[in-house]
Amino acid sequence: MDPSPPPSSSNPDLGWSHVGFGLTFVALNAVLSHVLQLHIGTSLVIGALRCVVQLTLVATVLQRVFAAESIWAVAGIALLLNTLGTFETVVIKADRKCRHMFSAVLVAMLAGTIPISILGARFAMDVVPFWTPEQYIPVVGMLCGNAIVGVSVALSYILKELDENRDKTETLLAFGASRFEACRPLAVEALRLSLMPTINQMRADVQQAARLQMIIMFMIAASSGLSSIITTMFVLSVCVDSEHRIRKDRIRIEVRRYALRRTRSEVMRVISGTTASWAAWARVVVGRKGKGGNRGIESEESERAPLLN
Repeated sequence: MDPSPPPSSSNPDLGWSHVGFGLTFVALNAVLSHVLQLHIGTSLVIGALRCVVQLTLVATVLQRVFAAESIWAVAGIALLLNTLGTFETVVIKADRKCRHMFSAVLVAMLAGTIPISILGARFAMDVVPFWTPEQYIPVVGMLCGNAIVGVSVALSYILKELDENRDKTETLLAFGASRFEACRPLAVEALRLSLMPTINQMRADVQQAARLQMIIMFMIAASSGLSSIITTMFVLSVCVDSEHRIRKDRIRIEVRRYALRRTRSEVMRVISGTTASWAAWARVVVGRKGKGGNRGIESEESERAPLLN
């Protein structure tokens, strides 16, 4: 009899050498950035190292959660994912902010991901119990990731329109429209932009993927849409008050740290211009002092000179 072939492993054993080989692609991009002077090589390397550290820590935590099989541990991971997603949306990605934005986005994320993930895992995916770590945590992670994209796009569009292009909204308010009527076009466009990536993914995946992928995509669409709607309504209610006025004072623009690196050349140009101005000013001052000194010497000599020879 022929020996039976060895069983094929669907999950290859990957070591740090494989991770290092993967990092070579990032290193290649960093080298190209240095050659082309794109000034993004450092960001690529830092991002790659941060990814390695974060995923290593996440893998360690998830391994213990999977082994514990506790609903409270799963709930803690779900809360942590939503909190980190809120932090990324509000602190890292948002250029403009308004009052109580962090708490509003956190509530929207929780309201959009937790109920849909529970119902989807239990009834659509038929997972018993629904909080089974191997099934529930990846679903919550995918819902949070897509909710971050949708909420970020909606927030960015609304706050930018109310800050820079508020003439149309103020015109509607001036003609007697309520804040909900005046802000309806902004909300519609913001939600359309926020859901467009998810809709495009559904078009591609529903035709090719299996039923499980379809269910997950439907859950992602519902979660992202619900989170975006809640966040959009809250931001509009804060930035347009009950007196139907756009409150620009409630919108503040944040300067990101990495923006300073992008404007390094402009800063150096300003510094060089300032240095040249100081040099010119110093030459003028020195010239004036020289002339003043000569005039002082001449006046002193004239005082010493006799009036009559």
